[in-house]
Amino acid sequence: MSEIDHTVKPETALIIHPVFNNVHASQRGDVVQAVEEACGLAEAIKLEIAKSMTVNVRTIQAGYLFGKGTRENIRDAVEEFKPDVVMVNFTLSPVQQRNLEKELKCKIIDRTGLILEIFGARAQTKEGRIQVELAQLDYQRSRLVKSWSHLERQRGGQSFVGGPGESQLELDKRILAERMASLKKDLIKVRKTRELGRKAREKVPFPVVALVGYTNAGKSTLFNRVTGAKVFAEDLLFATLDPTLRRIELPSGHVVILSDTVGFISDLPTHLIEAFRATLDQTQYADVILHVRDSTQTDYDAHKRDVINIMRDLGIEYETDDRIFEVINKIDVCPDERRAEIERDAKFNEQILPISAQTGEGVEALMVVIDEFLSRHYSQLSYDIPVSDGKAIAWLYQHAEVLETHDKNDKMQLIVHIDPANKNRFESMFEYKVL
Repeated sequence: MSEIDHTVKPETALIIHPVFNNVHASQRGDVVQAVEEACGLAEAIKLEIAKSMTVNVRTIQAGYLFGKGTRENIRDAVEEFKPDVVMVNFTLSPVQQRNLEKELKCKIIDRTGLILEIFGARAQTKEGRIQVELAQLDYQRSRLVKSWSHLERQRGGQSFVGGPGESQLELDKRILAERMASLKKDLIKVRKTRELGRKAREKVPFPVVALVGYTNAGKSTLFNRVTGAKVFAEDLLFATLDPTLRRIELPSGHVVILSDTVGFISDLPTHLIEAFRATLDQTQYADVILHVRDSTQTDYDAHKRDVINIMRDLGIEYETDDRIFEVINKIDVCPDERRAEIERDAKFNEQILPISAQTGEGVEALMVVIDEFLSRHYSQLSYDIPVSDGKAIAWLYQHAEVLETHDKNDKMQLIVHIDPANKNRFESMFEYKVL
C-alpha cells in the first residue's frame, strides 16, 4: 500500500464577497456572517483560505460584475497571495466568469459552482449522485464556450461559416445534451424505485419525523443523539446531502421514522432546489417537521426566512402548518441574552423547543412533545375480527401500526395505532367497531 504524501499542500482560495447597494435584497444581513459562510463553503471542500475580502459594488459591470478599480484591487491580492482559485460569493454569468479569469489569470468559481462542488463530494446514494451530475451539467451548459476558447484561433480564414473549433463546440454540446437525457431517464427509474419503497413503508405506516433547517444547524448531531447512529456530522456546511432514515421509539413505545435531510442555504439557485426536490420529498410527506435552528448565528432570523422560502417552494406553508416545530439548537453555547429570549418564547409557544444536540439538554422533552403531538392525531384502538376475515386483518396491517395481537377462539384481537381518517375508513368498509 502506498503511503500518503503529507508534503502535498492543500489548494488555497481567495474569497471575494461583493457588498451591493440597498437595491440588492439578496445581499442583506450581517456582512461578517456572510463572509464566514463563504469561507465555510470553501473549507467544506478542503480549500485553505488565503484571504477573504469584501468589496463594494455600486454599479454592476455587465461583463465583469466589478468595476475597474475593484478588479485592480483583486488582481493585487491575487499577485500577493497566489491562490489556486478565486471564489466570488455571488452567482456570476458565464461571460463575467470568463472575463474575470482572463483578466486575473486565475481560476474563478462562483457561489453556485462551489455549492455544486460540495454536492458532488457529499452525494452517496445513486439518486443523489444523478441529481448532482444533472445540476452540474445544467450549470456547465452555458459555460461550454470557455472550455473551447483555445480553439478560437482555428476559426477564420475559411470561405464557409464555422470551423473546427465551432464543430467541436457543437459536438460537445450534443454529448452533454445526450448525457443529460440519459441521466433524466435514470433518475425516473430511481425515483420509481424510491416511490415503491415509500409506498412499502406506508403499508407499515410508522409516522415520519423530518429534520429540516439551515445547513450546519446541527440536524445530523441531533439525529445521532436520538438514534445512536453515526451519520457524518462534522462542523461543515452540507455535511449531510442524502436523506437518512432510522426507526426510533418514543417514550410511549410508539415507533416513528426519523429522517435527516440536506441543509438549506441562502440564495440557493432555483435549478439546485429543483434538482433536489425529490430528496426533500420526505419533508412533504412527514407527520412532524422539526426545523432545527442554530441559536449561535448572528443571521439567526435571516436563516429562518431562507428556510421558510425554500419550504414554500416545496409546497409547505410554514406559518400555518401545525406539523412544524422550531427546535432551537446549541442552546448551551448561545449568547445569554438570546437564550433568555428563546426560553421566554418557549414558555408561551409549545412549538418552540430549546435544546442542545451536543449535550442532550432538552432532547428528552422534545421526544415527549413529538409523542404527545402524534398521540393527538393517532389513536390506540382494539378490534375483535373473525380469523376468517383475512381481508380486514390484512387491511389493518397495511394501514395501521399493529401493536399487539391476541387469539380469542375464532377471533383475533388487534390493538392498533391508527390515524382518524383510516379509522373511519376501516369501520365504514368492514363494519367493525372499537371494543
